Amino acid sequence: MEYRFQDIEQEYLKKWEEEKIFKSVENNDKSTKYYVLEMFPYPSGKIHMGHVRNYAIGDVINRYYRMTGKNTLHPMGWDAFGMPAENAAIKSGIHPAKWTYENIDYMKNQLKKLGFSYDWDREVTTCNPDYYRWNQWIFLKMFEKGIAYRKSALVNWCPHDLTVLANEQVIDGKCWRCGTPVVQKEIPSWYLKITDYAERLLQDLEKLKGKWPSQVLTMQENWIGKSIGATIKFPIKDLDEHLEVFTTRPDTIYGVTFMAVAPENPIVLKLAQGTPYEEEVKQFVEKIKSLSTKERGIVEEKEGVFTGRYAINPLTGEEVPIYAANYILWGYGTGAIMAVPAHDERDFEFAKKYSIPIKVVVKPTDKEWDFEKGAYEDEGILINSGPFNNLNSKDAKEKITQLLEEKGIGKKTVNYRLRDWNISRQRYWGTPIPVVYCEDCGIVPVPEEELPVVLPQNVEFTGIGGSPLSKVEEFVNTTCPKCRKPAKRETDTMDTFFDSSWYFLRYCDPKNEEKPFEKSKADYWMPVDIYIGGIEHAVLHLLYSRFFTKFLKDIGLVDIDEPFERLLTQGMVLKKWISIEKLLEILGLNEESSVEELKSKIQEIFNR
Repeated sequence: MEYRFQDIEQEYLKKWEEEKIFKSVENNDKSTKYYVLEMFPYPSGKIHMGHVRNYAIGDVINRYYRMTGKNTLHPMGWDAFGMPAENAAIKSGIHPAKWTYENIDYMKNQLKKLGFSYDWDREVTTCNPDYYRWNQWIFLKMFEKGIAYRKSALVNWCPHDLTVLANEQVIDGKCWRCGTPVVQKEIPSWYLKITDYAERLLQDLEKLKGKWPSQVLTMQENWIGKSIGATIKFPIKDLDEHLEVFTTRPDTIYGVTFMAVAPENPIVLKLAQGTPYEEEVKQFVEKIKSLSTKERGIVEEKEGVFTGRYAINPLTGEEVPIYAANYILWGYGTGAIMAVPAHDERDFEFAKKYSIPIKVVVKPTDKEWDFEKGAYEDEGILINSGPFNNLNSKDAKEKITQLLEEKGIGKKTVNYRLRDWNISRQRYWGTPIPVVYCEDCGIVPVPEEELPVVLPQNVEFTGIGGSPLSKVEEFVNTTCPKCRKPAKRETDTMDTFFDSSWYFLRYCDPKNEEKPFEKSKADYWMPVDIYIGGIEHAVLHLLYSRFFTKFLKDIGLVDIDEPFERLLTQGMVLKKWISIEKLLEILGLNEESSVEELKSKIQEIFNR
């Protein structure tokens, strides 16, 4: 019997839609609820096999739990802001909104044809003002609580196009569009203080053990990167300044033979000023600043220059040279380290290259070590360390830190690898940041009743000169909400990860015009019982979603600590080609076989 899929499927798809058989409604028994969610797609134009794999898994799970009597929520939406839409506008003159909504229509039709069990009444689209209005509202709450703040940051900058570039737009150190060498430039940006949540984000990983893949938990733990050590001040000879460093190995302080500072650290040029090394240091700093932020993070060969200055070891009184070194990153820790080449491999390589002394202060307890061949980085027994000789490393860390605190030159410190989140993007197709700048009042948040700050439509896309919003006078020029004098709007837009960090909560109440969502509805549906998506989102999206959930709990919008009860990472769909000859061989056929024989073989396989 022939299966007339075009007729049969269309009939049932229409029936499902008209009868809204997948519609989700809260009831009085939360024990029956089950929230199934796949990571929503970017509307790039067409659904691909990776989407189908992800969504088919979610569909099976949703249908199974519905059949077992669960009250399921299975929504779908669109992660619709981002660079591809803006690039399409620059390349072909199509407005990002038109490009995006046409893609959404096409992809939505594809998903409906696949018959997935979505409640389309809960559809959200992040580029709609009725969604990004609440992005702006959440941002204002973060600003109010001191979580959102503004500071200067180093970015990739094209001097020709006068615009900021993402790492992906820097090709071999040059602008992807015009070929001009890219430099690093410091510009004001908006940040979210995710570091305030570092400890909670780390501790609550314990709740997810056995429910999330262990690989994802490890990746998040490493990204947060908690370390316990000491902050130590090293005075600078002949200057009323000091270098502050963080180290997890205060037990090695007697082995410091040089200091290393990130070239971007403002103190570097100050150190070199008036010394014979000033010009060489300037050239080295400019060389490092010409690298993209991505290239800056990849150091294949250690390089540096002597600044002409010396620091004084606060416990030994020894003078040690201060170098600007490319393997020290500005923005990580204090941007300076105490270098102990006998007990750190990076310091060892640098010391060997520049003929800097290597002083051993920790020896292994159970083996011999050739310090000419490499650094010994494990703990051991202290030697050449004055009153701390013969102590093991663990005891020495505590005693040396205690001495530093007594002398007022150091303190015990907990440090995190996690950095605050830069959400500023010099682009059009994103959520406008809802602040204005007033000469008298400074930074002023847009009042909640004036939200959303809507993206203007009459924008010219050239790809040159930063955000297109900066050239729309009727958008930029406004009045200060405080003093009513002329003011300027912020023209940066938000990182699209902001949009996806809470969308799962909007699904609980997607039509609400008074607030992001009704707390009672979020209390019913949350947490998501099973979240399905790629492991490539293990750190950024999943970490940001956890951060947002904790912040929204702090301001009373939700009662949960974690947004996703279980996580399923579905793996990748890979292309694997096979020749016709090989396929026929597998089927037990050859090139002379008829179409009917081929059909018969395929039917035989299905019957099995």
